[in-house]
Amino acid sequence: MAPAQSDQQQVAGISTRAIHHGESFAAETGAVMPPIFTSSTFAHGNPQGFDYTRSGNPNFRILESVLAAVESSQFATVFASGVSAITAIASTLQAGDLVLCEENLYGCTVRLFEQVFSRFGVQTAWLDFTNPSALDAIAVQKPAMIWLESPTNPLLKVIDLAAVCDAAAAKKIPVVVDNTFATALLQQPLQLGATLSLTSTTKYINGHSDALGGVVCSDDTQWQQKMVFAQKALGLQPAPFDAWLITRGIKTLPLRLERQITNAAAIADQLASHPRMHWVRYPFRSDHPQQALARKQMSAGGAIVTVSLDADQSQTYAFCKSLRYFTMAESLGGVESLVCHPATMTHASVDPDVKRKLGIDDGLVRFSVGCEDLADLSTDLDQALKQL
Repeated sequence: MAPAQSDQQQVAGISTRAIHHGESFAAETGAVMPPIFTSSTFAHGNPQGFDYTRSGNPNFRILESVLAAVESSQFATVFASGVSAITAIASTLQAGDLVLCEENLYGCTVRLFEQVFSRFGVQTAWLDFTNPSALDAIAVQKPAMIWLESPTNPLLKVIDLAAVCDAAAAKKIPVVVDNTFATALLQQPLQLGATLSLTSTTKYINGHSDALGGVVCSDDTQWQQKMVFAQKALGLQPAPFDAWLITRGIKTLPLRLERQITNAAAIADQLASHPRMHWVRYPFRSDHPQQALARKQMSAGGAIVTVSLDADQSQTYAFCKSLRYFTMAESLGGVESLVCHPATMTHASVDPDVKRKLGIDDGLVRFSVGCEDLADLSTDLDQALKQL
């Protein structure tokens, strides 16, 4: 659990907070970086109140403090993965509760709601939250919770978070926003009215594809208590080493993301000019359906580009495999560029009819743009596109 921030910490810029917040551990040793606290248990009555690592660890506490500072939140609770963070939130639901979900969510989120949480009586309804009619459904269906992503995975839809949160607040309905694609550097859901901001810290926060983690941030004491309980009672805590890696990774997040955004915007423009593209989605491009909202809600367009190729699955696979600097792999947000075929990878578990309805088809490709030299990425894309 992260404590409230001091006035000095709130005034500091977000890059400064990412680097310096959580340094109190060094008061006695002068260490510039924290050690890894591998101990599974702690002596009873120690000054910091630690007892068993499943219930808390110094590496968790340090990371939670930094994440709360970057998110501008009162509280942050870290978990073993983004899916663990999702599970922690869903564990607060009861049989018969209805969750209104954006229809385009991360495939593992869909799988959890459809194949796991449903077995415990949790109901879901899937809506297009870019359609104003979704706001009417909040009042009519009276859900126990609303679950959003913005931008969404993989279609990069941008949802008016403030409008949804205002409608939900009128009915006292909590809103969860998965902020993984944007991170707190580009978008702060709690400032837009969300109850909980969820992030897979595996992705941009860590940024090096070598650790798993998740976090839930909030300004609500009761929700914080629920998250701490879930972390302990369900065994959803991260490993101290992963927490340490993510603490190290977040220090360079602003630098990495700046480079990734620059590369992604240029690559989106490059791809859009190719005749084999049905369409290219990037939130800050003028042809994005919610471009004006994206510019209002986000400080930059992010580093994910999604395209619809005029190609069948075998051609799309061949294109992805022919790339040199874009590794065909799951995940995103690392310094290295990745390419993904959502229909058979991140969203493989989603019902085929649902995928067809959403447009997650054989020609859909998602690029996670990294920190390489732009000229190399551009040349790589050119040579792969020539093989289509």
